[in-house]
Amino acid sequence: MSKVLLINGSPNEKGCTYTALSEVAATLQKHHIETQIRYLGKKPVAGCIACGKCAQTGRCIFDDQVNEILQELDSINALVIGSPVYYAGPTGQVCSFLDRLFYSSGGRMAGKLGAAVVSCRRGGASAAFDRLNKYFTISNMNVVGSQYWNQVHGFTPDDVRKDEEGLQTMRTLAENMAWLIKNIETGKEHGVLKPQYEKRISTHFIR
Repeated sequence: MSKVLLINGSPNEKGCTYTALSEVAATLQKHHIETQIRYLGKKPVAGCIACGKCAQTGRCIFDDQVNEILQELDSINALVIGSPVYYAGPTGQVCSFLDRLFYSSGGRMAGKLGAAVVSCRRGGASAAFDRLNKYFTISNMNVVGSQYWNQVHGFTPDDVRKDEEGLQTMRTLAENMAWLIKNIETGKEHGVLKPQYEKRISTHFIR
């Protein structure tokens, strides 16, 4: 069975971000796609310290939910990252989490689907949305779009439930994601191979 992991990067477990992610999850479930909403919690999340240990062990040196997801990664078809907007960006907590998750994944994100969902009271949504999408586009992932940028507006979950366009955007996102997951799975069944990448070239501007 296909599986989508939705990460709630808000410190509020059942707040506005959760409300948006739940709308995505409910639509995916109608397509018989397994979903899991993972809450990061309220405790501080360590940032990447560039120790390089993950390249040797396949795990992050900080043993928390990052390593739990790394263990499940091969069974996950898509990631949906949700965050409230803090100063026109995602929460520091979710960025620290994603820095370590993506860096320590060893390239295993490639070929998966990715989507960002942001929640704001009023402004800053598009900047936060852009920041989250950069994790996908540097990792050979396929970004799933919707009818509008994936954002909801409101100060409370009840406000978000009144954001009809925002919730419809979440459902359209899920419809597109479900369609792509089914197409990828059908392709595999008919012998369509994953992209074959060249050996990576890594340069800088000092020669």
